[in-house]
Amino acid sequence: MAISLASLRRSGAASPPRLLVYGVAGVGKTKLAADAPGPVFLQTEDGLGTIEAPTFGLLRSFEDVMEAITSLYTEAHDFQTVVLDSVDWLEPLIWRATCERQSPPWNDIEQPGYGKGYVAALDTWRSFLDGINGLREDRGMGVILIAHADIKRFDSPETEPYDRYQPKLHARASALVQEHVDAVLFANYRISTLKADAGFGKKVVRGVSGGDRLLHTIERPAFLAKNRFGLEESLSLDWATLATGIPFYATPTQEIRS
Repeated sequence: MAISLASLRRSGAASPPRLLVYGVAGVGKTKLAADAPGPVFLQTEDGLGTIEAPTFGLLRSFEDVMEAITSLYTEAHDFQTVVLDSVDWLEPLIWRATCERQSPPWNDIEQPGYGKGYVAALDTWRSFLDGINGLREDRGMGVILIAHADIKRFDSPETEPYDRYQPKLHARASALVQEHVDAVLFANYRISTLKADAGFGKKVVRGVSGGDRLLHTIERPAFLAKNRFGLEESLSLDWATLATGIPFYATPTQEIRS
């Protein structure tokens, strides 16, 4: 490609966002994505329930997922947001596809040993990420990746190890996906703690949920999160509130590229 001054563009221009939304079960991750503009779902699990939204149905292989992405890239449509629900159910499909591509094929992702299978799977992950980035860059579509949460030990170089919420993915895949998104958002209920008398002069601490659902945007010891938009630390878990802080949605209506 020839490089010239004519190819310069302003880096701050608003682009469709790439969001990784993870959280505890039943908190409303899928509903949040379904409220995004013009969503279409790539389902690797049956998470829509009673939510009405356009979907390719249950995609049972990595090839099915890539075919759906290709159709969104090549065919005319007016969808504005592609939603993958969920990336942790996509991961086994990626492992299977990686194993099948070996010569001879592996029986499972751990067969080569020493974590080499998970390293090999990163190339398959990159194929998926390139696909959704193509939808963003060439078709002007926002991207929402949904994941479940897992509690994992975090070995901090500055403190003693502690547990925190993270996306339910293998560590290498999780790091790669996080690099490719503009925000990692953690959805959870608002939790407060109360001290109760357990008798004999002892106190126990109990967690109490008020039912409020929050979207956390900045990393804290209890959970992993980040964002490149300068969002408030915690938001109400609804699309309208989130969209007001994302430059792409704060600008005049964007045209869908066909």
